[in-house]
Amino acid sequence: MSQTAQTRQPVPSADAPTPLLAVDEIEVIYDAAILAVAGVSLHVGEGECVALLGANGAGKSTTLKAVSGLVQADRARVSRGQIHYAGAAVTGVAPHQLARQGIVHVLEGRHVFPQLTVEENLRAGGFLRAPGRRALAASLERIYTWLPRLKTKRHTRAGLTSGGEQQMLALGRALMTQPRLVLLDEPSMGLAPILVEEIFEIIAQLNRQEGISFLVAEQNLRVALRHAHRAYVLANGRVVEQGEAKALAARDDIHSFYLGGVLPEQRQSSTS
Repeated sequence: MSQTAQTRQPVPSADAPTPLLAVDEIEVIYDAAILAVAGVSLHVGEGECVALLGANGAGKSTTLKAVSGLVQADRARVSRGQIHYAGAAVTGVAPHQLARQGIVHVLEGRHVFPQLTVEENLRAGGFLRAPGRRALAASLERIYTWLPRLKTKRHTRAGLTSGGEQQMLALGRALMTQPRLVLLDEPSMGLAPILVEEIFEIIAQLNRQEGISFLVAEQNLRVALRHAHRAYVLANGRVVEQGEAKALAARDDIHSFYLGGVLPEQRQSSTS
């Protein structure tokens, strides 16, 4: 079977709901010469948690940045394909405009304002929608309910908090924008396993109870598949596998080629 046949998504039926996010055969080029992502297609339904898996350099971060518009800041562009959000074409739309429409991107590396307190960081996220004092206070309490660790450190400078607390702060600041879709890039990076589990449990609860949709780029295959509904696996800038998270988690070959082994289409061609 060819790679195209292997990875192409089924055509939705006429009465299928429009996905919240639909990425259709996008190609991303850096510096007008370097092809980073080639023909990636994926979708995220309303209220769905989807994992985007792959090793370092597979194209996960580039795909997220293409969706959020931040790819433009890296001297790159979506050179082919389309991205639709809530039924509207958003390819090339500026990041701040997408944020106002409900797409928020939590970058890899726990980006916080280190000299500001935890609460000042959270308030910075709330300013996007210019809420009144009462609305801002209510939003803060909502975040503290979901992320109680932050409440205990609300007056601490963000740069003095732990790596796990900074990851929670980056997520909390994103939630202050009241998003419909959160793009999370490598939330487990550099964290102890117990903190990784805690963060993914929070993501799963927000998804279930608040209905927030998530597209999570991760290298931690096991934890991501345990909390996602569906997943896509990237290698060399292409989708090489996709499916229900539970089904993918049960497959030994996913673990094999994900870690640098033979890709599914290579395995099939070698045995045909």
